[in-house]
Amino acid sequence: MIQTIVKRDGRIVGFNEEKIRTAIRKAMLHTETGEDAALVRSITDYIACRGSAQMTVEEIQDMVEVELMKSPRKEVAKKYIAYRDQRSIARKAKTRDIFLEIIETKSNDITRENANMNADTPAGMMMKFASETTKPFVDDYLLTPEVKEAVRLNYLHIHDKDYYPTKSLTCVQHPLDKILRHGINAGHGESRPAKRIETASMLACISLETAQNEMHGGQSIPAFDFYLAPYVRRSFVEELKALEQISGENYGHLYEHAVEDYLARELEGLKGEERIIQHAVNRTVCRVHQSMEAFIHNMNTIHSRGGNQVVFSSINYGTDTSAEGRCVMRELLTSTNEGVGNGVTAIFPIQIWKKKRGVSYLPEDRNYDLYKLACKVSARRFFPNFLNLDATFNRHELWDANDPQRYNHEVATMGCRTRVFENRFGKKTSIGRGNLSFSTLNLVRIAIECMKIDRTQERIDAFFKKLDEIMDMAALQLHKRFEFQKTALVKQFPLLMSTLWDGCEQLHPDDTIEKVIRQGTLGIGFIGLAEALVALTGQHHGEDEAAQQLGLSIVTRMRNRVAEYSDMYAHNYSVLATPAEGLAGRFTRQDKKTFGILPGITDRDYYTNSNHVPVYYKCSAHQKAKVEAPYHDLTRGGHIFYVEIDGDATHNPEAIMTVVDLMDKYDMGYASVNHNRNRCMDCGYENAASQINQCPQCGSNHIDRLQRITGYLVGTTDRWNNAKLAELNDRTVHE
Repeated sequence: MIQTIVKRDGRIVGFNEEKIRTAIRKAMLHTETGEDAALVRSITDYIACRGSAQMTVEEIQDMVEVELMKSPRKEVAKKYIAYRDQRSIARKAKTRDIFLEIIETKSNDITRENANMNADTPAGMMMKFASETTKPFVDDYLLTPEVKEAVRLNYLHIHDKDYYPTKSLTCVQHPLDKILRHGINAGHGESRPAKRIETASMLACISLETAQNEMHGGQSIPAFDFYLAPYVRRSFVEELKALEQISGENYGHLYEHAVEDYLARELEGLKGEERIIQHAVNRTVCRVHQSMEAFIHNMNTIHSRGGNQVVFSSINYGTDTSAEGRCVMRELLTSTNEGVGNGVTAIFPIQIWKKKRGVSYLPEDRNYDLYKLACKVSARRFFPNFLNLDATFNRHELWDANDPQRYNHEVATMGCRTRVFENRFGKKTSIGRGNLSFSTLNLVRIAIECMKIDRTQERIDAFFKKLDEIMDMAALQLHKRFEFQKTALVKQFPLLMSTLWDGCEQLHPDDTIEKVIRQGTLGIGFIGLAEALVALTGQHHGEDEAAQQLGLSIVTRMRNRVAEYSDMYAHNYSVLATPAEGLAGRFTRQDKKTFGILPGITDRDYYTNSNHVPVYYKCSAHQKAKVEAPYHDLTRGGHIFYVEIDGDATHNPEAIMTVVDLMDKYDMGYASVNHNRNRCMDCGYENAASQINQCPQCGSNHIDRLQRITGYLVGTTDRWNNAKLAELNDRTVHE
């Protein structure tokens, strides 16, 4: 006798014989003879009694077909079979339509979900085919019914859901010094340790590229200057040895000569050892420059993930005060300013300047000259962004200016904003750690559902109650994803789990990765705080102080809840100010269908990212900073502060410095500046007009429009989805 049913999505439910009766009755009503209640009852009773204790939906439908074909009403069997076929076709139709849009290279929110990926290439198509067919599998077999329903109802979004079955992780901060000292084994070949700057630069590329193929998120190097500095010195010694071969002299006593700064100078007027040293310095600077040039070029041309996408890469630097570290930074910034190829702005790596009082920020600091250069380069090339090591939540109690390895105690970030620092299960550091996975809450949906409650406090109380429910669900979903991820074997991640993750050297190939990934983070993100506040109070946090206080209460509630989840599930949970791209429009479209157009809430094509003041709201950079700054301490999973400036930023690097000053004043963690940059791809002409369709110098229409989307650059807005294009058009300048 049948007791339970296995549904198509894998759920097991109690047997309900009424569903068999209904299906047979519907088939009969589509025939001339009509319904036969006695036959319906007879077939249903037979199947209920003769079936196994547990059966699938398909098995029961097969039994219905057989019994109908054995009955006098064979025409009903034909109708029933036809109906089954129609339902099967309908279930497949959505996938078919999606595939056709990919095949026909249509520009839509599926093919333009990630502006950094070209979905029109064969490799890009394959990735989208795989992505769109994997997501239903995740829904049916890896998510609980409650989570699946929350996703369907637009409360929750699971990021990188297509990568869920692979057990891959999101991102990692590379301990590049381990690779440079010991070489690299990527599972399909090995390389020797680095001896000179050129090799060190190349190994940095290989590390980032290889790890990208083992993960679904981005790659970052947390202390690029410190890691490469020793190879500047080795290259300097190599140049001295080369001069020994030419002159026949012995310069061994100069190998340890203290170089104040690696600055290229003319040799005219120099004599003896002074001339020898300067020549070696000049040659070293040239080699470092070429190495940085090659690094940037490779990070914009080496493809990963099936040859479809350049590596989503970031590098952090700014606090190495040694002559060698300064040389790395100076030549990196100079190469970035020059551009790649014929002067095109490099999209990757996202560069992050570590701002630190006493090191790299004030006029009396050793690296202040490089800080000014960084601001100049950012004014032209958008990068570097700026990370505030002086923020109260970014400080480390063990940081010591005299410690040559102080970078171990400096926070580093992924370029898009992801931050990993605090750690319940090991050292407080960014190095050798990363985010495991994250999911995002739709605050707007929750707020809209509370709008009809008249009394303000009751409305807000209802919002918080629903927020707690969705957060509980998100935390459990992330815990279950971790439980799935932790079963992966070390050998599935040849580089990641042999070299990059902290503690991985203690594991064997057939061990699971559980011991080391416990140090990673699980992020609960959010989107649409501004629109949620409008739904709850009538105004967003940029225009009303009461709304701001409510916004802070909401995100504080989230921060406190993730602390509880960290204790409950024994994980490093954190709140993330989500960098939404495709999600910014997807949430909005569905809410608009459900609730209609609500002024200030669903009346645009996108929701405002995380806790930002809406891009269309006119306010000063100072006011924007004052509003957004308090959220940085609350969102330790990652955050960013943006400022839009007008005019040609190349003539105004002081504007960049002003933004960094705002970070310092308001205790913000991470910031960048947006501005316009157009470049003619035929003649190289550049300007900062808000929009240009034709080059005023040569008349070409081949214009590269460079814009920042969610933390990274995209060379053309042709790859942006409709929601982000709408947001771009709404952006206003912050005076």
